[in-house]
Amino acid sequence: MADTETKSIFDIEPDEAEEARLDAVAEAEIEAGQFVPHDKVVEWLKSWGTPEELPCPKPERR
Repeated sequence: MADTETKSIFDIEPDEAEEARLDAVAEAEIEAGQFVPHDKVVEWLKSWGTPEELPCPKPERR
């Protein structure tokens, strides 16, 4: 019989090699300046549901 029990994401064993690869990709993007600064994300999120809702911020090249 198939396992039909609902599982939590916390029950899944992490793929450490994949996590390391994704961390390296993220670090390279940050190093290249391809990220949205935290203050811009906060400003955007605080605007949600208001008449002055802002567009999604884009990464800034530094």
